[in-house]
Amino acid sequence: MMDFNQEIINFIKVWVQSAASLSYTYYFSSRLPKGLFRLVSLLPVFYLLLIPPLNISSFLLSAITGFFLSWLTTFKVISFAFDQGPLYPLPQNLLHFISIACLPITIKQNPPPKLKSTTNPSPISHLLKRVFMSFPSKVLCHWVITYLYQYKKYMHPNVILVIYCFHMYFMLDIALSVCAAIAEFLCGFEVEPQFKEPYLATSLQDFWGRRWNLIVSSVLRSTVYTPTRHFASHLIGSRWAYFPAIIATFVVSGLMHDIVYYVYIMHVYPKWDMSMHFVLHGICEALEVEMKCKRSRGDKWRSHPVVDRVMVMGFVMGTSVSILFAPLLRDNVDQIAAKEYSILFSFVREKIAMLGTGLT
Repeated sequence: MMDFNQEIINFIKVWVQSAASLSYTYYFSSRLPKGLFRLVSLLPVFYLLLIPPLNISSFLLSAITGFFLSWLTTFKVISFAFDQGPLYPLPQNLLHFISIACLPITIKQNPPPKLKSTTNPSPISHLLKRVFMSFPSKVLCHWVITYLYQYKKYMHPNVILVIYCFHMYFMLDIALSVCAAIAEFLCGFEVEPQFKEPYLATSLQDFWGRRWNLIVSSVLRSTVYTPTRHFASHLIGSRWAYFPAIIATFVVSGLMHDIVYYVYIMHVYPKWDMSMHFVLHGICEALEVEMKCKRSRGDKWRSHPVVDRVMVMGFVMGTSVSILFAPLLRDNVDQIAAKEYSILFSFVREKIAMLGTGLT
């Protein structure tokens, strides 16, 4: 039986240590010249971001810590060493720096004034926005999906995997929306949305680069894609440099998915099946970009956007069901998460009851 009190203590320790290491980054490393010298000075920071989170055994708490700190914050700090990424230029105070570093948020830069739209959205787009974009609707959908897991034994495995697709979207979007609200409350930031109607993507490039989990796209762009493309352009020319840059970005994304899931959450050796999923998408996106280049030069016939959307979402969901979410089904992640939700709610109720008893 998991000692949730100890898990909360470990969780707090990890985040306090990370905040302290980021304070060191803000006050000391930021004063050093960018490049290798600053990167070496950040080695203690990388240690505190990568190693202490391994002491958390709770599925939910380790998922948050592994994704936020061990992945995103580590990559943000790497890009900061070279004056790139969301931590550059240096925020005006330490609280802003830590918030941007630890939370999966993208700050709006010089947001333009809101203008009235002169075009009316299509009925389908409007309906999808009403169903999927409002926060209460996402919470409700998440609750319904969690409830459906009780009937898992009556469902076909592929149906369960499809449900996982929707569950992952709603869970991530809710978590990132909460982080955005925290950032706006603490620092007054105006935060970019992290999902921009991914179900309307007309290409893989559109889906991964401009619609799905944009904080990850932004971080990988500054730490992997741009440096790789710059380096490759000197070796094979700028015409083909995008190809290894795209592949490298998806390889790193796949590796980090495997490490966060297997090492930080499940505490086992990675099986690299998630990496296979992202390598496949990287190759397909690189080929897609090349086809678009040829199509633009030849000005040939183009398919209807609705057809593109159906094909993209069919490919994304099909490969996710068959490759990406297979480990979740194998490891009974839904049951583990549901059990921990129950423990968490009991823990919160117990603390509230103790607080109420103390006040009376």
